[in-house]
Amino acid sequence: MSKEEVLLNEEIRASEVRCVGDDGTSYGVISRDEALKIAEKQGLDLVLIAPDAKPPVCKIMDYGKFRYQQEKKQKEAKKKQKIIDVKEIKLSVKIAQNDINYKVKHALEFLEEGKHVKFRVFLKGREMATPEAGVVMLEKVWEMIKEAGNRDKEPMIEGRYVNMLVTPKKA
Repeated sequence: MSKEEVLLNEEIRASEVRCVGDDGTSYGVISRDEALKIAEKQGLDLVLIAPDAKPPVCKIMDYGKFRYQQEKKQKEAKKKQKIIDVKEIKLSVKIAQNDINYKVKHALEFLEEGKHVKFRVFLKGREMATPEAGVVMLEKVWEMIKEAGNRDKEPMIEGRYVNMLVTPKKA
């Protein structure tokens, strides 16, 4: 049963349920029909909250209000989430020094803004035979930016790329 599938009122199949009121009142173990009558009398819904318990636990509550509050909580949690922005900088094994300097300058700016930077060295053709050249390139770049960030892992070879992730230093 997923979170979305909440059984209400007549959908509850158990003959006996442990019933709890919206205000915290405990009705004990009663028949489903009796619980439905109590809920109906109060103008509320009977909601199955613990289907695996013996007997299943139901709560008498306003389901519409309950769903609204759940959605509100989820939105609040989403607001507090921090989105990590990863900027990717592509390099090649035969890149000129001034091009490296230019790309490192951009990487430093990204790290200052609190973004993560992923360096990727693309290995072309015969360069695949010596992927260490890509690792050497990333080590060279790392020496230039190590004051501004932390390296997640050593440069890793993944297919045609050698990758290195740099995260900003904590203030």
